Amino acid sequence: MSRWRAPQAASTAIITAEGQARLKAELDELWRVRRPEVVNALAAAAAEGDRSENAEYTYRKKQLGEIDRRVRYLSKRLPELKVAEAKPTDRGAIFFGAWFAIEDDDGRTQRLRIVGPDETDATLGWISIDSPLARAVLKKRVDDEFEAPLPSGVRRFIVIEVSYEAPAKTQDA
Repeated sequence: MSRWRAPQAASTAIITAEGQARLKAELDELWRVRRPEVVNALAAAAAEGDRSENAEYTYRKKQLGEIDRRVRYLSKRLPELKVAEAKPTDRGAIFFGAWFAIEDDDGRTQRLRIVGPDETDATLGWISIDSPLARAVLKKRVDDEFEAPLPSGVRRFIVIEVSYEAPAKTQDA
């Protein structure tokens, strides 16, 4: 089996200011904290002798490779990204950076936010601007119905809320 893979489609080079700050913090953390720790642990493992049977050495080499790969990616990607700082003049429609709520035909509600591909997070409900759902919901307003081609098939939704301010965090008792 070959290692060749078809090239991925280029992702949109846009990011929120918070997303850019998180990526810069991750790069700084990797370069200044994690990498030196792993290099020191790798040197200690190498000093133990025979490297061919040294699991710690092998593990640390792999870990260092993963850190270096992520550092290279972030170092190349960050300069390419354009920060979308300005909010749209029409705040009643859904554009990049919007928080919105949609309801499907079964009555299930989802709260989502459209963000750049480098800051997506399913647990927070942050979806990529490149996703089919985000593409389908762009420019929609409250009470607009739309269809989105999802992996499970085409689904119908209705927009029930649009906001450009972060929702208030709830306190768990």
